Amino acid sequence: MQIAPLNSSSSMATGKSRSVSLADDLGVAAASEVAEGQPASVSGTAVSATATPVLRSGLSHWDQGLNGELASAQQTLDFLDQSASQLQSLKSELSAKLAGQQTRDNQLDAKLRQFSTTWDQRQTRSGGSLSSQLAYSSPAPAVQRFNIRGLNIKNLQSGGKETLSFSVGGAGQSLRSVNIDPGLSADEIVQRFDQALAPANIRVSADDSGALVFSTGEADWASLRDTLSIKGDGIRFPAGQLNRVRPDAEPAAIQPAGWQISDVESMRQTLSQVVQALNRLMHAREAVSRALAQANSRVDRAAPSDDAATLSNLANSFAASTSQPDYTSFSSITAALLGISRDRVLSLLSLR
Repeated sequence: MQIAPLNSSSSMATGKSRSVSLADDLGVAAASEVAEGQPASVSGTAVSATATPVLRSGLSHWDQGLNGELASAQQTLDFLDQSASQLQSLKSELSAKLAGQQTRDNQLDAKLRQFSTTWDQRQTRSGGSLSSQLAYSSPAPAVQRFNIRGLNIKNLQSGGKETLSFSVGGAGQSLRSVNIDPGLSADEIVQRFDQALAPANIRVSADDSGALVFSTGEADWASLRDTLSIKGDGIRFPAGQLNRVRPDAEPAAIQPAGWQISDVESMRQTLSQVVQALNRLMHAREAVSRALAQANSRVDRAAPSDDAATLSNLANSFAASTSQPDYTSFSSITAALLGISRDRVLSLLSLR
């Protein structure tokens, strides 16, 4: 795991904040110098406050978001690799069975159950970044896409004016209303739905067939599925009380619960589905690998330089700080250097 520093820096402030920032930077620089086998040195030349160079601060400014993306991608790759390995084993077992080879009793059933269990754990095992359609997204969480019967561009463009009110989350939640007017274009309809439902963590688009495609975070899907209600003015949806609707979730890319191995024909069908699932896993793995490579390149671009000029500026800043003998400066510097003895530095240098 690489740790990426933020591309932001600030000049050292006076007093306590100034000395703490300097202590952090000194600790990082000292460690860097020891690792390179060079003794840390400090110039005795005094530097004015206005000439103090800008420094990167210590651990408080590491880019946690980027580190999270790296961890998420690696976690997802682990899940995909294990899933592919199990599918490959299941494929081999099915092929052997269909070829009439002797296999251990219940071995095929055990391998099918093993993969089904792993797939059911997809959301947690991938850190919530891999959807059931094998779409990878990070840092944004994976989403569940769904449709609502009767909500498509053709239906919404026909008929009269109507206000559709949505309730998400059950009683007590505020309604989200969409005004449907005659003559709206497809883009205007999508935009109105998207703007109205975005506060409820629902985004809206349209597919090639003209159906509205809704999406929400997978973590929110179960609640939305069980509580979504709509009322209209009696044109497209009934007026009066809210009416519970059952959204149709987009099918998962892999559905091992439907795989059968009871006879030769069902095993052939399952083998074909396993091969398709392996191809989908490989495509998903390629996408995640590209995302990981992009995140790593961002780490490289954000990495601080270790050139001589940077270390020289750091040394001059340290000298400027120690030229002001106040208690706060010296207490912070002492805390940063506590435990760094001459013998320890020499021991580390001897490792080279």
